[in-house]
This record gives sequence, C-alpha cells and structure tokens, in this order.
Amino acid sequence: MTILPFAADSSVAAAAAGTPAARAGRWLRWPALRPVLLPLSFAAAWLGAWQWGVDRFPQTRSLLASPSEIGAILGENMPLLFPHLASTARETVMGFALAAVIGMLLGAAITQSRRLEQALFPHLVLFQIVPKIALAPLFVIWFGVGSESRLIFALFLSFFPIAAATAGGLARTKPEALRLCAALTASSWRTFISVRVPFAIPSIFAGLKMGMTMALIGTIVGEFVTGQQGLGYIIMFAAASADSALTFAALALLCVVGLAVYGAVVVAETVAQRWYGAPFVTEGFN
Repeated sequence: MTILPFAADSSVAAAAAGTPAARAGRWLRWPALRPVLLPLSFAAAWLGAWQWGVDRFPQTRSLLASPSEIGAILGENMPLLFPHLASTARETVMGFALAAVIGMLLGAAITQSRRLEQALFPHLVLFQIVPKIALAPLFVIWFGVGSESRLIFALFLSFFPIAAATAGGLARTKPEALRLCAALTASSWRTFISVRVPFAIPSIFAGLKMGMTMALIGTIVGEFVTGQQGLGYIIMFAAASADSALTFAALALLCVVGLAVYGAVVVAETVAQRWYGAPFVTEGFN
C-alpha cells in the first residue's frame, strides 16, 4: 500500500527534473559556470590591480595607461579606429582561410604519395624553424606596399603549420584501422574520408589554431613594414608618439580579432567532432 505513493512521488520528481527551469538550474551550478567565471574573475582582478597601480603611482601614466584611459580612448576614437580594425580583420581572415585550404590540400596530397611525402615533408618541417618574419621586407619588394603583400605574408606564415599538422595527423592513422578497411575492401577514398580524416581531426585543428595565430602575426608585421593602414600601423604611430593609451587600445582590438577567429576555429572543431563522433575522434580503435 505504501509503494504507490512513493512511485507517484518519484514520477513527479522525475518529471520536475526534466522541466526547462530544472535544466536551467543545473546549468547555473558552479561546475557549469566555472570555465567562464574563473577567467572573468581573474581578468577583473588583474584589471583592478592595474587600475589601482596606475592611480597609486601617477608618475607611471606616461609609460602605462590605466584601463579607464584605454576605455576612454576606445570610446572616443572608435569611428577612426574601426576602418583599421576592419582592415586587419579582413586580411587576417582571408590569409588564414587561403592558408587553411591550401595547407590541408597539400597535407592530404603528401600522405597519398610516398614520393611526394619524401620530397616535401622535410621542407615543411624546415620552414617551421626558419624565422619567417624576417622575410617581410622581401614581400613588400615583391608585392608592393598594398594590402596584397600583407595578405600573402599572412598566408605564408600560417600555411606551414597547417600543412605540417594535416600531413602528420593523416599519417598517424592507426594501422589496425587501415587493416580493417583493407579487409572490408574499402576504397582508398572511402578509407581516407571515413578513417584517416577522423583520426587526424585533433592534429588538423591544432595546426589551424597555430595557423590562425601566425596569420594575425603576419598581418601585423606586414602593417609594421608597410605603415599605411591597420592596427599594426596604429601601434607604430602611437609608439612613435609615446601614446601608451592608444597603443593599448589597438592591442585590445587585436585581442578581439584574435579571439573572434580563434572562436570560429573552435566552433568548427566542435562541429567536426560531433559529425565524426567525439569518442572515435579522440580515442579511435581501442
């Protein structure tokens, strides 16, 4: 006689636990918010300490602007800074996108041909350690001082980590997975799409994240050299004028560009993992 009320209460509790309000309550718990709150708390504490230090030692203002001064500069000059922000973002995104397509295609081609791998892969590794930033003046000589030289230099810097990571990831497919495909008489294309690519996804996206960073660096270095437009030009102009507030304002906008592109890569990685299945991508065959 006492079982039925208990069962009814359990069903009511289970139904209540599945309501949107209950799911929202679970999301608002500390473990779910911790990845967001901890970085924000650290950033707030760091900015607060920075502001306090500048206010406490005002003689440092000529060298280190306070966060409030940087925010004021951004608010007052955003209409003037926005074209430079758009220029840097456009060249970074275009250079990175072209490098991603070309790098992944070349990385895939290298793994499909043993001779091509032996001929090109050592050069990809070699170019990883060459100080490529020192080549920026040559790109200005070859392609001029316009946006084309900056875009091509961003492509050049980000291409090599993407190609090397793609080739390395595709080459590290587990042999037992390839033997299984051979036993099932799967075609080379089917094996590549269904086995090699899923195993290589972590490596490919690691290369894309590194390539994104290099594309932004390439764009800024190009703007340093050409000195016509972009956030790199603003940084050089502000540094020459000893304007630390404007320098930090341009750096803050650079962070926005970098975080936006990096976030897009992370979203693409999440979509790829869901498409292929996260357990298979991260663990493969056990």
